[in-house]
Amino acid sequence: MTTLKSKLHDDLNAAIKARDELRSSTLRLTLTAITKEEVAGKEKRELSDDEVQKVITREAKKRREAAEAFAQGGRPEQAEREKAEGEVLARYLPKQLSDDELNAIVAQAVEEARAAGAEGRGPWVP
Repeated sequence: MTTLKSKLHDDLNAAIKARDELRSSTLRLTLTAITKEEVAGKEKRELSDDEVQKVITREAKKRREAAEAFAQGGRPEQAEREKAEGEVLARYLPKQLSDDELNAIVAQAVEEARAAGAEGRGPWVP
């Protein structure tokens, strides 16, 4: 079974061979963040795929925030770079639901709860 970390390593090697500077530097930085997480604490350990995903999510969030900061600071080329790095990382994360998809899931859950006898608006409805 291939782990998410080994997939990142394989993709890094492919990016280096393809001379894809953006992907290789982004993956290299992400793998460094994963390694740093593995050696944090009392003893070195191998991160699970879920833990690796959390590191990737954190790295992607850093890129989004940096892109916004650069855009507001009048540095569009640096903002684009950060955004592109975030897009590289997004490929390793689960697809996010759109607002419409999420609303449909909530509506279905409410209908199922009503069908099962639930009543009222509940604390989750504004």
